[in-house]
Amino acid sequence: MVIPFDEECRKRYYGLLDKVFDSNMWSDGKMQRQFESMFEEYCGLGSCAVSSGGTGLITILDYIGIEGKDVVVPANTFWATAQAVKKCGGNVVYADCNRDDLCLSLESLKNVVTPNTKAVIVVHIGGHIAFQIEKIKEFCNQNSIYLIEDCAHAHGADWNGKKAGSWGFAGSYSFYATKTLPLGEGGMVVSSNKKFIEFAKKYRNYGKEVIEGHVTYPIKNGFNYRINEMTAALGIVQMEQFDRILEWKRCLAEKYDKVFENRVHFPEGMTSGYYKYIVFDYELTEVTGQVFGYDDLGYRIEGKSIELPNSEWVVKHHQCVPIFYGWDKAELDSEELRKCLVR
Repeated sequence: MVIPFDEECRKRYYGLLDKVFDSNMWSDGKMQRQFESMFEEYCGLGSCAVSSGGTGLITILDYIGIEGKDVVVPANTFWATAQAVKKCGGNVVYADCNRDDLCLSLESLKNVVTPNTKAVIVVHIGGHIAFQIEKIKEFCNQNSIYLIEDCAHAHGADWNGKKAGSWGFAGSYSFYATKTLPLGEGGMVVSSNKKFIEFAKKYRNYGKEVIEGHVTYPIKNGFNYRINEMTAALGIVQMEQFDRILEWKRCLAEKYDKVFENRVHFPEGMTSGYYKYIVFDYELTEVTGQVFGYDDLGYRIEGKSIELPNSEWVVKHHQCVPIFYGWDKAELDSEELRKCLVR
């Protein structure tokens, strides 16, 4: 892939780095606060920058308290989702996905929820919002279960104007190097709950609070989940060009829509950020790898024997055609792309 960062972006970034060096504040400074403010404006939710999407999930799970409790996780997700639950003392319960969107299945969720279920994590796979998110939210509300959104893929996604992270108690974004908004590393916790965001900003800094020069530790389980000012400055630059990245991806996706009928079709009002462009059962000459592979299903990593047929079907039948920024064949028209990609 080509990470979107041209010469103008570099110049902008170098200028921000000069400000970081002049400030003599290399962590927990102005760049972090500006980056958080820009992301908050983008998603309409309180935002707290952290060291990764995984530590964002840990922040949320530690806040609600899941030790000894069950947390439902879709099998078709990266291992980090389940690992966050384990590190917070929770029990991972795997549920199946749907074939049409690759995201958590409400039917499967209902089959695994028990009185010990404390939370459900929905993962927005591939850059779009989970199709059943409204129904899952309703089900969680009815059963007093926390809904958490893993937004690691969902930069730029919305449904009728609502961004990923807006349905649950909180969500966590990842800025890993392959993402639509890449920083190399980093994450962002988002929530409409102001009390939680205040907690998160202390939690990421060992749980400490400084008032009039006096340091206290009101949050006892906090740790170092900060990002530094250099990473935050990079986030500022990427946010400034975010619309351009999304426009590029969506333009290519419009061409693909004329080539691939057997693909993920979005509901009315939904817009994808196109972390991936997902198709089914084509013989392709060029792919960017699957969303997740057969051996990457969480219960397989753990060696558990569970029947989750949709998840196993998805990993065998889906593929992702190139949609990373800077792909060298993106300027071709739809018919040329068909000849180039489909055997």
